[in-house]
Amino acid sequence: MNKKWTFTSESVSEGHPDKMADQISDTILD
Repeated sequence: MNKKWTFTSESVSEGHPDKMADQISDTILD
């Protein structure tokens, strides 16, 4: 899970914070 978090954090920095944040929330809830 930590590895996934690192990957998502980097993706968010790329420029899609809203979309990624939504996906992250969906992943956590799932």
